[in-house]
Amino acid sequence: MDVILQFLIDWGYVGLFIGSFIAGSVIPFSSEAVLVACVTTLSLDPAFSVLSATAGNVAGGMTCYWMGHLGNMVWIEKYFHVKKEKLDKAERFVKGRGAWMAFFAFIPILGSAISIVLGMMRANIWIVVFSMTIGKILRYALLVWGVMEAASMIH
Repeated sequence: MDVILQFLIDWGYVGLFIGSFIAGSVIPFSSEAVLVACVTTLSLDPAFSVLSATAGNVAGGMTCYWMGHLGNMVWIEKYFHVKKEKLDKAERFVKGRGAWMAFFAFIPILGSAISIVLGMMRANIWIVVFSMTIGKILRYALLVWGVMEAASMIH
């Protein structure tokens, strides 16, 4: 895992996009580690780093939406290893609230299930993209802000 992480960090904004895409999909990965390393170690621009991470993470989240839109539970469980119990929990969370619940797609573990359920529900794709983007950009911006504040306290 360290080799993959270092490879993505070395690629800067592109690696950050790819790492965030992976993390936004059903594959467990820490885009936060890549983001923090890019901002602190490589001294990449914090705003562009947040935008790159957000774009990749939203793209990964939308792949989950697309998987749900296909609606094949056998594939979702067998090939993407998302259990029915997790989807049921996400469905209870989303039920009656609709596409705006994509805002919470940044939540670890449950976020991909939320996106899949929204796809299964055929939630409005534009609202899903918008609300998912807002949630993810806020999460990354708060993370970078926290890291920058901590770094300024050390120096």
